[in-house]
Amino acid sequence: MTDSLADKIDFKRTLDAYRARRGRFRMVDVPDMRYLMVDGHGDPNTSRAFTEAIEALYPAAYRLKFASKRDLGRDYVVPPLEGLWWAEDMASFTTERHKARWHWTLMLMVPDWIDRSMVAAAIDRAGAKGRPARIDDVRLGALSEGLCVQTLHVGSFDDEADVLAELHHQYIPANRLRMAGKHHEIYLSDFRRVAPDRQRTILRQPVTTAAPHDASGS
Repeated sequence: MTDSLADKIDFKRTLDAYRARRGRFRMVDVPDMRYLMVDGHGDPNTSRAFTEAIEALYPAAYRLKFASKRDLGRDYVVPPLEGLWWAEDMASFTTERHKARWHWTLMLMVPDWIDRSMVAAAIDRAGAKGRPARIDDVRLGALSEGLCVQTLHVGSFDDEADVLAELHHQYIPANRLRMAGKHHEIYLSDFRRVAPDRQRTILRQPVTTAAPHDASGS
């Protein structure tokens, strides 16, 4: 077996769910997926729990990747960081931007050939040395989103509000859809290292087809 980039799966290239274009809303049917997850609450810019969640997820994800390559002969690029975001009032994400009210789940996708025992072992190894503060909060969870609308946003997170407002209040009702799940972001850029104006983020919203009376407003 050769050890080259050609043998390493990059899910950003192979999964349609990781494709989006700037300035265009696109409907996509997202398959059921599993993730390493950590939950939290509050402003991501000031919350220590947010930083600690990232510091726990990546060691577990890399140990899982190494185990897959070593034990199964299947190597892959660790997928991009993702986040689910929600609040009691979704205007907190658009017109008001009250970040202290936000709830979130940070996630790293787990390939479907990896079983639960491998995940548990990887989390244990990640906590064995230089133990991350939130390693005990890392869990394996499943996400079933199905039909979604997504677009690529290029720029800072604070500039997302207008895009989200257009998605929520124009595109979704105009296409006889209803919002059906949590706001989902996929960070194609590492926001810890990339300048805000160059950050590339997929913005995703799960939807369902509206009933006829919903679409007509009656």
